[in-house]
Amino acid sequence: MNILEIVLLAVVTFVFAIDQFSLTEIAYRPIIACPIIGLILGDVRTGLVIGGTYELMMIGNMPVGGAQPPNAVLGSIIAMIFAVKAGMDMNAALGACMIFATFGQYIVTLTFTIMSGLMAKADEAAANADPAGITRVNLISCCILGSLFALMSMLAYVGGVAMSGALQSLADHASWLMGGLSAAGGMMRFVGFAVLLKIMIANDMWGILLAGFVCALVIGNIASLSSACLLLVAFLGVAIAVHDFRVSGIKKKAEEGGFSDGI
Repeated sequence: MNILEIVLLAVVTFVFAIDQFSLTEIAYRPIIACPIIGLILGDVRTGLVIGGTYELMMIGNMPVGGAQPPNAVLGSIIAMIFAVKAGMDMNAALGACMIFATFGQYIVTLTFTIMSGLMAKADEAAANADPAGITRVNLISCCILGSLFALMSMLAYVGGVAMSGALQSLADHASWLMGGLSAAGGMMRFVGFAVLLKIMIANDMWGILLAGFVCALVIGNIASLSSACLLLVAFLGVAIAVHDFRVSGIKKKAEEGGFSDGI
């Protein structure tokens, strides 16, 4: 157990927790957060793999009012601790982390509940033209949220290290359980992307989507090209998008009477 790792993990978790609703609103995403956590824990490669996979799992999840999806920050931390410190298979770590990610949404809801009682103070400060009073309310909110998440990250680190032997024993004697977690974790990336497609995809795009899957399978099975598979498929997607814009988009605008000023 490394004290420096615990402290650094708590610090970045504090920042990520606030970043969910303030600051950049990008740094907390798994694709960025997991490599940073991997750098702290000493395994950047695992951070890149888990970050990219977890991003696909969460890409279609958005909070709507008081309904919070499984929390990306806490899920990223737990998945990385399980994979790096507890030695779990990456897919199994991703499957197991969803339990704790769901718990993370209750932390957010708890913070919102606490802050609902302080909103009167912000209203009072606004009525008195007191920017410092509004800032204090915002800082209290950030401190509560960041502190709760930082505490959970430290407990997760200590627990993950302490349970590493038990988890390894479980993998040896209850392979069916770890196999189930691995299958669930491997499946979740497709579920997350499917949620996004359900919202965004248009009926006339299905052919291009299926063609993309075919290209990925073909290129991925060519030894000399497999390492750049996603990049090559992305280039094909850009080419199709540019062609569609030039052929369909410009033609449609011309039929409507030309381009506007874009507003």
